Amino acid sequence: MTAEVGWIRRMEELAEAVSAYLAQHPQAMDSLEGIAEWWLPRSSGHVDLNALARTLDVMVEHGILEKVGTGRVSYRLKRQVP
Repeated sequence: MTAEVGWIRRMEELAEAVSAYLAQHPQAMDSLEGIAEWWLPRSSGHVDLNALARTLDVMVEHGILEKVGTGRVSYRLKRQVP
């Protein structure tokens, strides 16, 4: 497996874990560090914050999440406008 394929797989795993957490806690909102600490399963071991940050950015780009705030940004499910 190439490093690029490994990186993509890890991002997919992170996106699935974030999505699973939000399915159970749709009102959740947290920072990058909080997501790494509280949203991801403990079995994930050490979380690469760079990979998680990129994963969250991709989820924002795809309209799944939204960034809230300035400075220390938080992430949450994107609110649907009626």
